[in-house]
Amino acid sequence: MSLTFIGILGIAVLMFALFFLGTPVGFAMAIVGFVGYCYVLNLTAGLGMLSTDLWMTFSQYGLTVIPLFVFMGQIAFHSGVNEKLYHTAHRWVGHIRGGIAMATVLACAAFAAICGSNAATAATMTTVALPEMKKFKYEPMLSTSTIAAGSTLGVVIPPSVVLIVIGLYTGQPIAKLFYGGITAGVILALCLALTVYLLCLKRPAWGPVAEKATWTQRFRALPGAIDMVVLFLAVMIGLYVGVFTPAEAGAVGSFFAVVLSVVQRRLTWKGFLSSIMETLRISCMVIVIVAGATIFGRFLAVTRIPYDIADWVANLPVPGVVIIMIIFFIYIIGGAVMDALALLLITIPIFFPVAEKLGYDPIWFGVTITVVTTLGAITPPVGATTYVVAGMAPDIPLQAIFKGVLFFLPAYIVTLILLTVFPELVTFTANLLH
Repeated sequence: MSLTFIGILGIAVLMFALFFLGTPVGFAMAIVGFVGYCYVLNLTAGLGMLSTDLWMTFSQYGLTVIPLFVFMGQIAFHSGVNEKLYHTAHRWVGHIRGGIAMATVLACAAFAAICGSNAATAATMTTVALPEMKKFKYEPMLSTSTIAAGSTLGVVIPPSVVLIVIGLYTGQPIAKLFYGGITAGVILALCLALTVYLLCLKRPAWGPVAEKATWTQRFRALPGAIDMVVLFLAVMIGLYVGVFTPAEAGAVGSFFAVVLSVVQRRLTWKGFLSSIMETLRISCMVIVIVAGATIFGRFLAVTRIPYDIADWVANLPVPGVVIIMIIFFIYIIGGAVMDALALLLITIPIFFPVAEKLGYDPIWFGVTITVVTTLGAITPPVGATTYVVAGMAPDIPLQAIFKGVLFFLPAYIVTLILLTVFPELVTFTANLLH
């Protein structure tokens, strides 16, 4: 068998293990990668690679950034920062038709800035925002789909666990990815809010008008956003001026989150313990996936599939933008059938060299494919974020929520087009601020 055929067979076996056997992503990638590596070389080489790569993966100082940022988001969640954020957004835009749904998108964006997790943002905003939209008789399909779509901002707006992993996996500066993600996240948030506005303009009954708050009430609600502003600025300004590294930024953010929660007496002992347990669970899951992806990447490397594809694609008689569009299409389809982080870690060894060979900026590519794969968080059959919302809103059929999220797909497409046509939106911000 040729090396290329062995590599393709390994990818096929991995897909089978993931989809039909229900094997955890990290373990599936590690097993297939190890067996394939041993077959191509030998058992001794495989064991050497396994011990070396696992040690290098788990001993990386940079990996400490993952549990630190996850812990910061968990503390914010359990201390009720989300409720105050929603109240502030509601006061400012709740009087516009569909304004409460738009406020939900804004609150999702704000909470994503200190959380970095789709699932946590979805669970938080469903708990806080859905009762409010029910109270004002919003269309259930619009309410739930708005939360599901808005929650995907958790992996785009920094600090994002996905951007951190991409940075660690490709060797790109995490700070640059963060700053590039700010622009992409803001554009996506605005497009999602515009989608809500246009839907309610066409179907007024979907988003009734709430009572207009006075300017006094609006300004009084602003302190509710102070916690988020303090946490976000502490992290991003510190990175900008070079006071600390991304890992140290996570520690500073976690420290401020705990201090603010304790000072305001909004964090219970039970909430603190829950934050620690969730941080351990999420961090272990991500790190195991990273380790599995590293082993699988070594297998792909010895089969030379990434390099062969990069050479083949780079020599195609079509413009580079066409190739990038094909790659994005693959990510859209792949994101709809498997976990976004797993998809990225499996495909980055293949497509990252292609993008670099075509002359595309690696920071732009990392941020843009993150936006593309967020589609998979809301589209069937996986749609993890949509399932979180559906699980917390059992009275609303899952089919209705999936139907509702289809209205938001153009927002992702528009964002993708803007980032592709004007890559400076990402690169200029990343280079200027970094």
